[in-house]
Amino acid sequence: MQPKPQKKIPMRQCIGCQTSRPKKELVRVVRAPDGSISIDAVGKKPGRGAYLCPDPDCLAKARKKKALERSLEQPIPAEVYEALAAQLAAVKEVAPDAKA
Repeated sequence: MQPKPQKKIPMRQCIGCQTSRPKKELVRVVRAPDGSISIDAVGKKPGRGAYLCPDPDCLAKARKKKALERSLEQPIPAEVYEALAAQLAAVKEVAPDAKA
């Protein structure tokens, strides 16, 4: 009997710090078909997505480089960045060990 092949872990790159991590460790920011931007906790929402570490520093880097705007292909207002920062802080409280 042959050993089972190990299941492949999907990797994604954080748009803030440019590091590749397992998909489950990152937070998906999604632009819905109607143009609204939110955090996708489940990873299944329809729309264009970008991945960030659950760290406010990565969001700050992505904002400075306009990486989120390029990834989601639309300009992002300041209030959306503020809402994302609040949501990321909430996600980090739920999973404090995600950033190792």
